[in-house]
Amino acid sequence: MLWLGILCGVLVIVIVILLNKIALLHRAAYEVHSQFAEKLEHDTNTLIVISTRDRYMRRLAEEINVQLRDLRTERRRFQQGDFELKEAVTNISHDLRTPLTAICGYLDLLEQEEKSEAAERYLAVIKERSEVLKQLTEELFRYTVITSAPNDSSYEDIILNHVLEESISAYYAALKGSRIVPEITMPDEKIRRRLDKKAVSRIFGNIISNAIKYSDGDLRITLQEDGEIIFSNHASRLNEVQVGRLFDRFYTVEAADKSTGLGLSIAKILMEQMQGKITARYAGGVLSIHLKF
Repeated sequence: MLWLGILCGVLVIVIVILLNKIALLHRAAYEVHSQFAEKLEHDTNTLIVISTRDRYMRRLAEEINVQLRDLRTERRRFQQGDFELKEAVTNISHDLRTPLTAICGYLDLLEQEEKSEAAERYLAVIKERSEVLKQLTEELFRYTVITSAPNDSSYEDIILNHVLEESISAYYAALKGSRIVPEITMPDEKIRRRLDKKAVSRIFGNIISNAIKYSDGDLRITLQEDGEIIFSNHASRLNEVQVGRLFDRFYTVEAADKSTGLGLSIAKILMEQMQGKITARYAGGVLSIHLKF
């Protein structure tokens, strides 16, 4: 009986030690998990530190710290390269503005001169290409400014109904030129949000411009009572793969007319800066872009 009692006592001690060991491992695993998530979310120079002396857990933490150091180095290299690229694009866009403006001005003067039919045709092509280049330069400049500058948006109380109406009116001529008569649905209730009015107007304008490029001739704009805004139109020349990439910068498809591939990318950045969400869907030949502020 004595030996049985001693054996039970030893087993109890072993179980207590094992349970304590397991508890310490659980604590170490939680420390690794929580600190690793924090390091990924925030740009910090600190590393993972755990309280346990277990050599396996400490080795795991050290290996993760090695990867964190490499990740931090790559992140800084990417940020520096991205900053330099945006700065270069901004400078190039700015430098191109003056000669492009001069070229367009001389083309306007040249249109007033007597020309042969062939010269007229060539001049029209040159002017069209110059306008596309001018548009691309402006979009590049806007894109780099939006993505490089800190988010210093000027927020104010706005009525989405009114801003949307103003944006549609501003594009009336372009819509009419493409033979698009928008079908607009809005609630009687005024939908109020605290947003950057200029950014919201630019988002609406970029989406309407996108509809002009891809639409088969229709456009439906719906403002719902919960603040969600839906722009939809038939776009038989698109497919689901192309729609999935519409927000990628510089991405264009053959169906786009004079597209820079930056309009929807800028719209997405502005939406995210205002804590909003923008998505694109494609079903039954209909492209729909959803905005949720």
